[in-house]
Amino acid sequence: MFGYSEQELAQFCLTWGVGGFMAYMVFIILQLARESKAGRFGTFILLLGLGFGLVGFLAKGVIKYFMAGIA
Repeated sequence: MFGYSEQELAQFCLTWGVGGFMAYMVFIILQLARESKAGRFGTFILLLGLGFGLVGFLAKGVIKYFMAGIA
């Protein structure tokens, strides 16, 4: 499709699609904090608790990047 292989297209969509989805999830968390009038500490706790999975996913990508650079 458009001169790209299926592997290239899947990699692009996975990288940017999941990144966009993660950014949207942060927006939802911040919107939830604002609507519930959580304050600074409450917003921090919401981002920490609900965003913990996002941090793990990002850490996995960084670890894969550095492991590929070493090999």
